[in-house]
Amino acid sequence: MEILKKISDSLLNCDDEAVGSLTGQALEQGVAPKEILDNGLIAPMDVVGERFRQHEIFLPDVLMAAKAMYAGLDQLKPHLMKEGIPSIGKVVIGSVQGDLHDIGKNLVGIMLKGAGFEVIDLGNDVAPEKFVNTAKEQNASVIGMSALLTTTMPAMAKVVNLVKEQGLDGQVKTIVGGAPVSEEFAREIGADSHGYDAANAVERVKSLIGVD
Repeated sequence: MEILKKISDSLLNCDDEAVGSLTGQALEQGVAPKEILDNGLIAPMDVVGERFRQHEIFLPDVLMAAKAMYAGLDQLKPHLMKEGIPSIGKVVIGSVQGDLHDIGKNLVGIMLKGAGFEVIDLGNDVAPEKFVNTAKEQNASVIGMSALLTTTMPAMAKVVNLVKEQGLDGQVKTIVGGAPVSEEFAREIGADSHGYDAANAVERVKSLIGVD
């Protein structure tokens, strides 16, 4: 459908005004909100994620594409809520206790939303209990933790242990990431997965909940 291609192309060109206006036009033409979401917004964000992973584009480009995606999402939100279209899963994210860095975590949040997830972002300096309590209250299937300081990484282990202690193991999956965090560390603390960058984190979260 031509209008969807126009929305997709505008998103790839980071033209938020065009994405917002074309999304409105598509709705007026009777295109299903879910179709606009999947083919006009999520599909090009997948391309953005892939380009970022291949180092063809960089963080500012991803943020500009995300701004364009949000312009479309703002138009779609009331329609999607009316239709009750479910997200593909709920993810709680945050930077762990003692860590005030959040650029990487914010990027993961943007890309998870772009992939169709509902994201509950707790911000930075998040206590282990808050991660687990929020996941329980919101019925989230994944907790994503970010750390940029080696001194804050032990907080990740506390979250993983709390998940197990509260009998949520298997029900709530854990994924860790951030510059000093390795696959080996993730295994050591018993986390379910490790994302080495934002695009990879989205892939890992999808595989944790069995989504292609």
